Amino acid sequence: MTTCRTKVGWVGLAISPKGILALEYPRATREEALANLKERWPEASFEESAAQELKEQLRRYYAGEPVTFAAKLDLEGYTPFERRVWAVTSRIPYGQTRPYSWVAKEVGSPRAYRAVGVALAKNPIPIIIPCHRVLRKDGTLGGYGGGLDMKRRLLEMEAQGAQT
Repeated sequence: MTTCRTKVGWVGLAISPKGILALEYPRATREEALANLKERWPEASFEESAAQELKEQLRRYYAGEPVTFAAKLDLEGYTPFERRVWAVTSRIPYGQTRPYSWVAKEVGSPRAYRAVGVALAKNPIPIIIPCHRVLRKDGTLGGYGGGLDMKRRLLEMEAQGAQT
């Protein structure tokens, strides 16, 4: 486990030898950023120096810069459908959004937009798998594990960063 101090708080990361297991939204303290991760991923351990590039990308992202994350992810233990949803979601460009129905169509299940929402709610690696970029068909926010205020702030931040 490791943390990264960003402009908006401490981000926690649980990482296995295969890649990132989980990301914790920014918290006020390093301890808060690690608490949920330690509980959910007690086996995660990581050499601090190996995460430097990812930490720098997270710092830049939370400073409002467009970032394309290329980190390896460890999504073992999740269903093939969830992994397909997350792969499609990861292709949504910085500063853009797509409806749940678009994701469902892209994964080959055009009527499964609710199942897409369920898969996105299980996303263990928000930001890197940018589920905040998925909206309802009418353009409203829908749900978000980090809360709707967080989703709104991330989308606003990305919209501003995409203009620069």
